Amino acid sequence: MRLDKYLKEARIIKRRTVANALCDSEKVSVNGVVKKSSYEVVLGDKISIKYGDNEISHEVVTLPYERKKKN
Repeated sequence: MRLDKYLKEARIIKRRTVANALCDSEKVSVNGVVKKSSYEVVLGDKISIKYGDNEISHEVVTLPYERKKKN
């Protein structure tokens, strides 16, 4: 699952566009390394988000359910 989509689906950030913008401005790091929004999140990743004066830390223990597209 993409990093920006994970942040939205896990309800860490309310909108995917905001998550994407934070990744583009290099305010999101995974395991201490700045990542782009297209990074594939895996179990055990430690995500840090710098949002204003705050820093949010989060560890991936489960991946949210992905809805399947209907044909």
